[in-house]
Amino acid sequence: MMIAHPVTVVGVGNEFRRDDGAGPSVVARLRERVADGALPVGIRLVCCDGEPGRLIELWTDVALAVVVDAARALPGHPGRIHRLESCANTVRQGGAASSHGLGVGAAVELARALDRMPGRLIVYAVEGADGSPGTGLTPVVAASVGPLAERIEEEIIQYIARTQGES
Repeated sequence: MMIAHPVTVVGVGNEFRRDDGAGPSVVARLRERVADGALPVGIRLVCCDGEPGRLIELWTDVALAVVVDAARALPGHPGRIHRLESCANTVRQGGAASSHGLGVGAAVELARALDRMPGRLIVYAVEGADGSPGTGLTPVVAASVGPLAERIEEEIIQYIARTQGES
């Protein structure tokens, strides 16, 4: 497999549906970290509406894909972050569901069927409080963006160090 981008971070969501913009907000924070030199240049940082075909296209031929999406959970705890990894079929629909129609779980299942999974897939789901039309995250979700971006940054740096050590 040819690796087009060793690391891709996808912020899934719609910035015009309040907390559904959590994924794009995390990507914006990571872009700032690249500009500051904290993250290496070459990491692909993109936003997507969550349509399964587009997600699959973004993570095909990627060594590490990190997807950040808003989620709904019952009972909900807005701002809580869930981490799922695709090892051993762990990313499935159910539980904390995407705020989009089909969601990331459907994309994972389709990608598996098409043999188009990234080398490693990590999904971070941020529980939202408000998905109504409008801009700006609710305060509790906004407070989770910085810590989540830092967590993803650390994970990427560790991943790069580990893979460079294997070379």
